[in-house]
Amino acid sequence: MYIIDEEAEKKEILKRYRSIFNVWKTDIRPEDKKLIRKAFAIAAKAHKDMRRKSGEPYIYHPLEVAHIAVQEIGLGATSVICALLHDVVEDTDYTLADIEASFGPKIAKIIDGLTKIEEIFDQSTLSIQAENFKKMLLTLSDDVRVILIKLADRLHNMRTLDAMPPDKQLKIASETIYLYAPLANRLGLHAIKSELEDLSLKYTEPEVFETILTKLKESEVERTRFINSFIYPIKRALAEKGFNYTITGRSKSIYSIWDKMKKKEIPFEEVFDLFAIRIIIDTPVEQEKSDCWNVYTIVTNFYRPNPDRLRDWVSIPKANGYEALHTTVMSHSGKWVEVQIRTKRMDEIAEKGYAAHWKYKETSQTEYGIDEWLTRIKEILQSPDSNALDFLDDFKLNLFSEEIYLFTPKGEMKTLPAGSTVLDFAYSIHSDIGNSCIGAKVNHKLMPVNHPLKSGDQIEIISSKKQKPTEEWYDLVFTARAKTKIKVALREEHKTYREQGSISLQKLFQQAQIEYSNANVALFKEHLNLKSTTELYYQVATGKITLKDLKSFSQKSENSIISIFDWINPFSKKGTKNQFKSLAEGIRDIVKNKPQTLMLGEKSEKLKYSTSDCCNPIPGDDVIGLIMDSGIKIHRTNCPEAIQLMSTYGNRIVKAKWKENELITFLTGIKINGIDKKGLVKDISRVISEDLNLNIRSFNLESSEGVFEGIVMIYVNDTSHLKDLMKKISLIDGVQKVQRLS
Repeated sequence: MYIIDEEAEKKEILKRYRSIFNVWKTDIRPEDKKLIRKAFAIAAKAHKDMRRKSGEPYIYHPLEVAHIAVQEIGLGATSVICALLHDVVEDTDYTLADIEASFGPKIAKIIDGLTKIEEIFDQSTLSIQAENFKKMLLTLSDDVRVILIKLADRLHNMRTLDAMPPDKQLKIASETIYLYAPLANRLGLHAIKSELEDLSLKYTEPEVFETILTKLKESEVERTRFINSFIYPIKRALAEKGFNYTITGRSKSIYSIWDKMKKKEIPFEEVFDLFAIRIIIDTPVEQEKSDCWNVYTIVTNFYRPNPDRLRDWVSIPKANGYEALHTTVMSHSGKWVEVQIRTKRMDEIAEKGYAAHWKYKETSQTEYGIDEWLTRIKEILQSPDSNALDFLDDFKLNLFSEEIYLFTPKGEMKTLPAGSTVLDFAYSIHSDIGNSCIGAKVNHKLMPVNHPLKSGDQIEIISSKKQKPTEEWYDLVFTARAKTKIKVALREEHKTYREQGSISLQKLFQQAQIEYSNANVALFKEHLNLKSTTELYYQVATGKITLKDLKSFSQKSENSIISIFDWINPFSKKGTKNQFKSLAEGIRDIVKNKPQTLMLGEKSEKLKYSTSDCCNPIPGDDVIGLIMDSGIKIHRTNCPEAIQLMSTYGNRIVKAKWKENELITFLTGIKINGIDKKGLVKDISRVISEDLNLNIRSFNLESSEGVFEGIVMIYVNDTSHLKDLMKKISLIDGVQKVQRLS
């Protein structure tokens, strides 16, 4: 429990304020120092009576955000002022006009980008998170510091997340792993990205986090001994060649270890690259490339490299500005070791990302992909599409994708995300070229618009004035830019059908004896899963939607929505717009008015729910409820789909927990691997059916070259029941691995 000591708190506040200046690497101008002092005074006064969930004074938070901005990102005075004031407008009586009057329009603009939209239960705003994220990124068009300060804000919130209730922890951790960690990676902030990932894992999968952390600590002494032995001959050779260098051995992040364990389906002990050796040399910019390769030669003189694991980001940096040589070599003890070779400049860019890249931009001859990426983001932001969730999907494409390097017929290099097609390449040149593309010559061979491209391809686009984008094209492209341009082209075409579609839809409503109102049209659009009324009118005008669809919708609505909630029929001619409710809206109203925990297993529960097929939660699993259009869906908290939904629909989260001692069976699955032998199926079936008396839904076992893999779907009561089953099966002769299907 936090004990308030005002005198001690005042000293701590001043200590944290002074530490901001202590980490400053360059001289600070007197006028900047004066403005920072002014910002601190305003923030201290505005947050004077406010405390965080932990009980600490609220002013600690903006001070720590400012400290992260300076020390861990390398930002300057403007960012410190914005970090100190970033919550003032949102949480106090100060307005943006007050900020502008004291600090000017630039700082007011950045703070506006950091200020959240008020959270409301409103049908028109499907996702508060998506709207807030879009608003924040809109300011990126003017100033990238908005994003960098927001990342500093998110990092401090994650470091202090223990004080929040579990449902808030899950919501914030899900947003972080889904959006903020990839964003930090794109902006080159590797250290912040890794910490955000680890902290997210700590709350989404606490058992996994603690297990890996413990195992890393247990193996630390042995790992240090191995690293010292490995680098000894390299250090001696580097010194002989006259290099000014530092060598470190760094463990992989907990999240990246867990990610590898999942992808390769291996235990912790089989993750061979738990750490990497990093060699950092101090050398002039003009000698960087040759010196990095000279160091590579020294390393490979002692250890044999794996030719498939050489990564040359010195010749062609990553899109986030990252430069280094990576190689994996075989040590004398039979272990593979990753070696990263960088210069001091490259290392600063790798750790501090965009801010360091900007600092070195004038002196470096290297072209950075990060500016091109930011330009692409600005193009998406300028799209007329106002749907925040669509925008978020497009933005995600730019966050997660690896890059491939392509060439025009004249030899100009272009960078696109891996998975891009001919059509993506056409749109990357110009929207008109994309809209009229009918194919391409890829390495002088004729290829269709959906041909996937790979690094090194040379592409010549073939176009025709008669060509027009179609809805099918949307599935043929991968990049956000191409998707946005296709959307714009299709929307322009669909607008021409708006009047005709509106008249046709009105006639259909009359034939179905349903009142033609905005509310009922909106409900029909939601039923058809369409994103806009323009799209609805277009499909009606072109005959894709008929009277049959409207009658089916009317019948379904009367049977489901009205019977569950006893609402007035929204199709009645007597109904008003205020009486119109969707199923999701109704559930949100109940949750808002009765913010209680949903007890799973209670027969009389008014809020209807169902377990999701993507993760098949069972009693004992940590779960969360999410309000969807079809009702409340129960997910495991570590379910990837739930993490995505929680990150974009945080206002739809419902606390949920299992009712104890409720004997209900739930479907789940296990995967079994091992050495094939006679009678194996019989042994596994005996344990499931006879020893534990469980019902099997399906049993599929495939054997090849003496090894087998089996998938068994069974009904269990809870997680302890499942763990008992897995333990017993693992004891069967020939079985090597048993794991729950995720």
